[in-house]
Amino acid sequence: MTQPDQLINEAAKIYKVLSNSTRIKILYYLRHHNGEVDVKTIVNDLSLAQPVVSKQLGILRRYQLVCSRKVGTRVFYILDDPHIVQLTDDMIEHVKHEIKGEPHPKNLYQVHQ
Repeated sequence: MTQPDQLINEAAKIYKVLSNSTRIKILYYLRHHNGEVDVKTIVNDLSLAQPVVSKQLGILRRYQLVCSRKVGTRVFYILDDPHIVQLTDDMIEHVKHEIKGEPHPKNLYQVHQ
């Protein structure tokens, strides 16, 4: 397998991770907090079950989208890759245009042809 193929395959794995709305909610939640947030706070603020949050955080950690630090029995999380938030921001902007039926900003692909 060539290097571009490996990168494409890894990118596809990340897109699969981001295909879950709960994981995107957690990423956005962490984005808007300064510093680390413990699991209990995430559970309470997002009104999600603790096992659901823990499972999704484990997946996000496995793909290096968040990192964690344990203090006693508490585990704290923080974003590990701000590029992922930008990627999801861009997708949400795309969806806004599709839902509202508004034209997209100037098509950069057409400009460079």
